[in-house]
Amino acid sequence: MNHSILNTISSSLDVKRLTSEQQEQLCRELRDVILQTVSQTGGHLASNLGAVELTVALHICFEPPVDKLVFDVGHQSYAHKLLTGRRERFSTLRQFGGLSGFPKPAESDCDAFHTGHSSTAISAAAGIAAGLRLENLQGYTVAVVGDGAMTGGLSFEGLNNAAESGRLMIVLNDNDISISRNVGSLAHYLSAMTSNPFYFKLKDEIRQAVQNTPLVGQPLYQVVSTGKRMVKDALTVSNLFENFGFDYYGPLDGHDLHSMVDVFRRVRSLGKPALVHVKTVKGKGVPFAEANPSRYHGVSPFDASTGQLPPKKEGFCDFFGQELIKLAENRPELVAITAAMTDGVGLTDFARLYPNRFFDVGIAEQHAVTFASGLASVGCRPVVAVYSTFLQRAYDQLVHDMALGNLPVVLAVDRAGLVGEDGDTHQGIFDAAFLSTIPNVTVYSPADFAGLSRCLRLALDANSPQAVRYPRGNQPNLPEGKQLKTLTVFGDRNPDLTILTYGRITEQCLEAQKQLIARGAVVNVISLERIHPVDFEELLPNLAKRVLFVEEGIEAGGVGQQTLLALHQKGSVKHSSLAAIPNRFVPHGKVDQLLKLLELDPPGIVRRAQPLLGKKER
Repeated sequence: MNHSILNTISSSLDVKRLTSEQQEQLCRELRDVILQTVSQTGGHLASNLGAVELTVALHICFEPPVDKLVFDVGHQSYAHKLLTGRRERFSTLRQFGGLSGFPKPAESDCDAFHTGHSSTAISAAAGIAAGLRLENLQGYTVAVVGDGAMTGGLSFEGLNNAAESGRLMIVLNDNDISISRNVGSLAHYLSAMTSNPFYFKLKDEIRQAVQNTPLVGQPLYQVVSTGKRMVKDALTVSNLFENFGFDYYGPLDGHDLHSMVDVFRRVRSLGKPALVHVKTVKGKGVPFAEANPSRYHGVSPFDASTGQLPPKKEGFCDFFGQELIKLAENRPELVAITAAMTDGVGLTDFARLYPNRFFDVGIAEQHAVTFASGLASVGCRPVVAVYSTFLQRAYDQLVHDMALGNLPVVLAVDRAGLVGEDGDTHQGIFDAAFLSTIPNVTVYSPADFAGLSRCLRLALDANSPQAVRYPRGNQPNLPEGKQLKTLTVFGDRNPDLTILTYGRITEQCLEAQKQLIARGAVVNVISLERIHPVDFEELLPNLAKRVLFVEEGIEAGGVGQQTLLALHQKGSVKHSSLAAIPNRFVPHGKVDQLLKLLELDPPGIVRRAQPLLGKKER
């Protein structure tokens, strides 16, 4: 497709200058560029295809960066990026050193707020709107929120005081997941009328006529307004948002560009808090994505003409799902819980086979952990499958609701460690540190599928909180080692240096071991399977006096710092060093690129080991 119109767009001002026909053509060109690019780079496809007209309508009616657009999650912001000066770099999407797949203020001042997790936009936008008001700035604030995000409690916490913030519009992007069922045909009829410009004009004329009536004008208008709302409330559930203090408009056709423009302009002209409900189709305009939006939500590179995805290899997530099914056969007390990630955490087959023992609680990780704790308190054995980066949201529940009561909840922590192209909002680099500081919690981090199987069984047999963490992707190719109860030893029992590690990065440590042995060093690698509490009785007989701890997790407060401190206090080591992720956020890129950046690839590990090998015993 010729992108003759998109190639002229650098800002919302350029979008505004287009004719109606050109704006429609722009939508077609945006959809084509998104499809072609994501087929090469991977990324979020269906959600971005569904938000094209909505994004164009926002750029017609608002003017970032003066106006602030906040995209909830941000995985639907590709069209926004293309319209705000990043078109020529769009081919670098999700590539190391290229554009992020999520909004980044450091990337463009048109990105009002960094997002990557769900349900944050309303709170952030409310704060921005309140700040603009306090600073006497003229910008309008818009939060674009998916209906899935409305299952997160933070969205309602934000709604609770957002209407007091100032010039704020919430766009509820409803792609038929949850809220649409609550809005019936009468609501559609009313919305068609209330989104009509004639309705706006009539409403204004009635208000002015009533308010201008001497003596009784304002009281009479309040009575009329209240009566109108009572009738509308009786017929629809839109009063939910109106009770939060928002004028409600919709639902609108989220692919009817000009209807949305009419309503957005109306809302802006009133300057009052408003919620505009739009109905969109995920994958819009691309038949294979429309037909299967879940499959084309987040994708690897694929054939753009046919939608053919590359063959999927079994990863840790898939193996976990199948193992849990096997375990459930003989454990009727086992139940599985997910926070709106059934397919993402490998529970699709479990949900099909054991529907009464499966719970999808929506985008509500805090609730998931406390719900699991309640189940555990009455004899169930709940397994909460959750991405590492999303588990961060439930820290208080882990401490207060799960660990304090020493309840036997099993946390299946998926995507632990570096995740790659999704970037800093999704890197699972903090869970090992924060989980290992919570009393009563045992933490496992297996390096391969066999280890994951062992750890799941140990966790389910325990009567206390357990966490089993595992990475994204396929299992590494590890040689056979000496398997003990809580760790595996690779190499000599009497080494000059021990490389102590855990999880997926064991593979990089073993490659570094080969390189060091080739240089004449005697090195063994010990991979901890249970990383908290460490079994020092099992570890010490296999440990050298010089230890390099290598960790694919945050350095500050991590397993490496905790373990090396304990070893020094015991007098078990004389010299040690720690190779971990510095106290910083890690950008997007392929995992091997990020390991190299962090000096956690084999050459980096070798460089870290050499000073220890040079130390003389005293």
